Amino acid sequence: MPKVESYAQGTPSWVDLSTSDQPAAKDFYATLFGWEYEDNDAGNGMIYSMAQIDGSPAGAIAPQQPEEAQQGIPPHWNVYITVDDVDAVAERVPELGGNVLMAPMDVLDAGRMIVAQDSVGAVVMFWQPNQHIGAEVRDEHGALTWTLVMTNDKDASADFYSKLLDIEVARDAMPSPDGSSVHQLMVNGAPVASIMNMPQNLLDMGVPPHWEVYFRVDDAQAVCDAATANGGMVYMGPADLGPMGTIGFMQDPQGAQFGVQSPPAG
Repeated sequence: MPKVESYAQGTPSWVDLSTSDQPAAKDFYATLFGWEYEDNDAGNGMIYSMAQIDGSPAGAIAPQQPEEAQQGIPPHWNVYITVDDVDAVAERVPELGGNVLMAPMDVLDAGRMIVAQDSVGAVVMFWQPNQHIGAEVRDEHGALTWTLVMTNDKDASADFYSKLLDIEVARDAMPSPDGSSVHQLMVNGAPVASIMNMPQNLLDMGVPPHWEVYFRVDDAQAVCDAATANGGMVYMGPADLGPMGTIGFMQDPQGAQFGVQSPPAG
């Protein structure tokens, strides 16, 4: 696959893992995806481990912030959406019913970011790139392939992101595994992320709205087997979803949840 050189506004462009055991998580994902790491000093004794595929950044693994753990927030994957002007986005978030959880800040010379909560409650990062555009490799084994918002009100979520980012929404664009329908966020006429109502069993468990990440793999069954063999837990699949490919959803040994997808045959 060609190297990604830029992302348009509204496109999820980067993911990183906040984990309770960074060395163990690095070993787990290296086993599943073949990742190698470049460790960077992020200050205050924190190491930000950039996952690489053939030398190109694919994601990152970092220690979870102590205040998150104290609040009972489990390890999790974070989604970053590219924007042209993160300060303008920060001003607009509360106007649309969201909250800015971390004000705009520069991340060295890599870029500028905020942490926000959308109008339904899902936490997401917005990223204005400088030297770091995000993932430079996509849609190959071990690389990010898709993100989606799991929400309790897909229409409200769609309105928030479309108005905030000035992008289109394809409503009820495709079926979901539970038989309902899924909205898609559209950038320059192409889908970049999905918005899906959470199944009733997750709502009954009190699972809050959140973003999910999916990585492309050559063989979803083999990756699910490797996850189980290395301390992970597979929740779903792998299931053949026809044109969507074969999907598996699981959690790593520290509890962070993620999905994998292998493309449909042919």
